[in-house]
Amino acid sequence: MEIVLIGLSHKTAPVEVRERFSIPKEQVEDFLGRLVALPGVREGMILSTCNRMEVLTVLEVSDDWADRLKDFLAGVAGMSGYDLAPYLYTLRGEDAIRHLFRVTASMDSMVLGEPQILGQVKEAYRQAVDSKAVGLVLNKLSHRSFFVAKRVRTETKMTSQAVSVSFAAVELAKKIMGNLDDKRAMLIGAGEMSDLAARHLISQGVNEIWVTNRTPTRAMEMAQELGGRAVPFEDFPQMLKDVDIVVSSTGSTHYIILKEQLAGVIRARKNKPMFFIDIAVPRDVDPTINELDNIYVYDIDDLQGVVKSNKEERRKEVLKAEEIVQQGVESFKCWLSSLEVVPTILDLRQHLEKIRQREMAKTLALLKNASEEEHKALDLLTQSIINKILHHPISLLKHQENRGQGKLYVDMTRKIFHLDEEEDEPSTS
Repeated sequence: MEIVLIGLSHKTAPVEVRERFSIPKEQVEDFLGRLVALPGVREGMILSTCNRMEVLTVLEVSDDWADRLKDFLAGVAGMSGYDLAPYLYTLRGEDAIRHLFRVTASMDSMVLGEPQILGQVKEAYRQAVDSKAVGLVLNKLSHRSFFVAKRVRTETKMTSQAVSVSFAAVELAKKIMGNLDDKRAMLIGAGEMSDLAARHLISQGVNEIWVTNRTPTRAMEMAQELGGRAVPFEDFPQMLKDVDIVVSSTGSTHYIILKEQLAGVIRARKNKPMFFIDIAVPRDVDPTINELDNIYVYDIDDLQGVVKSNKEERRKEVLKAEEIVQQGVESFKCWLSSLEVVPTILDLRQHLEKIRQREMAKTLALLKNASEEEHKALDLLTQSIINKILHHPISLLKHQENRGQGKLYVDMTRKIFHLDEEEDEPSTS
């Protein structure tokens, strides 16, 4: 029995291949049924997202197990095994366990630390449970992966560092202004980065978005997409006093927001703070505005500096996360090893109990006049002897399972005590 993971991801396959693995929700149960019906497959899960398609199994390894799983995946995609093979990776045992933990903790994602993958793995597990495709091993492995992901999220800062310019700008706005729920933002220019920044602002609860652009139709289009309001470009200077956050990204070759303008604006706002995100090159906002009280200006270099710092910090956090993953792997391996040891311990106890019962019967047949108290005393005596005999072998087995030598000691114990041989008929002499 072995844990095997086979699949592809954004690291190994282009989108035109990955999109062939999109499984409609109503068909997941059917595919899971086909997976666990394959010869040798005891348990199975399917993780299908826009960035990866992975099949996790517990199976009896045989000569053709890899071909069977690859054929299954090829069937899902409607591709030939030959065409699919270059994109696939196959991981076994400890490598498969570690990969699942890293995926669930968002350490293998296109955007490191993104939170959606944990929910997607949980959904894949729920579908497998509903389809009765998972058993003891994948149940334990899935829950262990959720535990590891939670530790990574709570014990490291890997998921809390902004690593894009637009997101870094919004994080800075939150640090300066606190809650954004009652804030109004204005976009000056309707470029892609402005759009991204606006969407981050909306996701953080910004109350209202105004959009202005030299081309009015573009301003109206973006305002409509964002659920905001279009503002005539010539009117925006007069409206600055009514906004808290300004994102500027025009193609102007000179400053369009000047210090002397803002001096009046901040007075009109009664010194209520303003935050400027200038992502235009050349810059739109006069940097000397930063000299005014309660006005904060960040240009593209400032934001890229924040992003660079965050990326370096995130790399340090990844090292901590890898350590948590490794601890999870070792813990799960110990549990998995115990599955090999427990049946042997049970067989050993049963084997010696049969010997005890047999010898007890022979002895009691000779002690025909023994009292009930003597029967009980003999029973306790023999049980005590058996327990003392078993103590050391069982301790040894449990100890070795934690050292990864469980299988070796299981094989040795079974041979020494003849646990896999048929019981001799009780002697009648």
